[in-house]
Amino acid sequence: MEATVLRRPESFYEVFARKPGAEKTSTHYCPGCGHGVIHKLIAEAMDDFGIRDRTVFVSPVGCAVFAYYYMKCGNIQAAHGRAPAVATGARRALPNSIVISYQGDGDLAAIGGNEILHAANRGENITVIFVNNAIYGMTGGQMAPTTLLGMKTTTTPYGRSVGNEGYPIRVCELLSTLEAPAYIERAAITEAKNVMAARKAIRKAIQYQIEGRGFTLVELLATCPTGWKLTPAAAKKWLIENMLPVFPLGVFKDKKEGVARMPPTNGVVQDAATVHRLLDIPTEETGDVKNLQKPDVRVRQISPRLKISGFGGQGILFMGVALAEAGMRAGRQVSWLPNYGPEMRGGTANCHVIISDKPIGSPLVSETDVLIAMNRPSLEKFQPEVRRGGLILYNSSLISGVALREDVQVVPVPATGLADNLGNTKVANVVMLGAYLALSGLLPDETVLVAINEKAHSRPELAEFNTKALHAGEEFVRSSALWAQPSGIKHNDK
Repeated sequence: MEATVLRRPESFYEVFARKPGAEKTSTHYCPGCGHGVIHKLIAEAMDDFGIRDRTVFVSPVGCAVFAYYYMKCGNIQAAHGRAPAVATGARRALPNSIVISYQGDGDLAAIGGNEILHAANRGENITVIFVNNAIYGMTGGQMAPTTLLGMKTTTTPYGRSVGNEGYPIRVCELLSTLEAPAYIERAAITEAKNVMAARKAIRKAIQYQIEGRGFTLVELLATCPTGWKLTPAAAKKWLIENMLPVFPLGVFKDKKEGVARMPPTNGVVQDAATVHRLLDIPTEETGDVKNLQKPDVRVRQISPRLKISGFGGQGILFMGVALAEAGMRAGRQVSWLPNYGPEMRGGTANCHVIISDKPIGSPLVSETDVLIAMNRPSLEKFQPEVRRGGLILYNSSLISGVALREDVQVVPVPATGLADNLGNTKVANVVMLGAYLALSGLLPDETVLVAINEKAHSRPELAEFNTKALHAGEEFVRSSALWAQPSGIKHNDK
């Protein structure tokens, strides 16, 4: 008796433990997006070929930037457009690996146009999965190199025109003119027959890489309902009626015979010791390794380098810019560098803040004196970056069960709970600022409150809550056992 079993591929995580937030079983992709289907097809091929343990998945900026949440294999994050270069390096350094470069049209055909052209021209033994939805889906729906003529986007409100923006780029047709590529095909994620053709194309491209035939690329036409402002069903219909005539499906190149020659290595394989010697990296053998250890320092309160992090919506960037504004009002040198997740929905945020008595050379905080973590993923991610003897404040209302370092000062602050007690959860960020000010004595309360309320000028009703929240954070620290402990932290005894 036969039975059909429908299940998730083994190479696709069942629970997305790396994904921030409480929801760990659904992807971050929008409803109707083609990325989920394409991920499934790739994962199935990895399972069937038995290559999961030696597969390296390279994903740059784009909607698939978080593919490492889902693909149960080696993962490398690449800069915008540079996935073919990173994939080349991975494949040459690990000649027994299977390397898949996963790119969108705004990434591959725009800023990455030169990278993909030369990787293909060299015949690198990698597989490129090129997702073409004719728009920048993640960053607001701008025109992409593959945007159709007449198609309206946020940067072509009257429609793409030949005279102003030129013709859409046909990547398969362009690369197929090169001598080196082994296999190039275009498929579509639409009705079942096209999905099955896409499945076959992906498997063939990977099979050719396994056999060492050289560069392979599969272009997949996919929908972007959010960017196109259509329902998933209407988006699929639009793709069939509008994209297929411009981007015809089919095989554009197929070298069925011959095996690719890998780039020459001159028979030399560099081991770790040789690399250390060539790059002059101290090792235990040289006796210089002790010079690489971080100094045992406490939190620098004169010129602290802070990293503030949490979920979008917790006021993370507001905390940083308010602190920097207060520092500037107090006559200090300041910098504020925001960083937020590129998801279309939700996401994380963090910012780097430096307050100094001297000119600041770079706003980037790579080694942190003070970490303020408002959620668990932030604490887990940035805790290793805090210098020994530094300070970590974390929101104990939302964070528990995290292994904490013993070589730093750790202060749990129930910021969300204290804000709830005040009657407004939104001021949990100000509670945390108050706790930090009490511990550091960095800036006067009055200066910080002026900066906070000026930045929140559109919400004047929050001014009273902000004052109460700042004082609540300070009082919590002063009333705790930590206040009486000798820690090397300067107390703010005003």
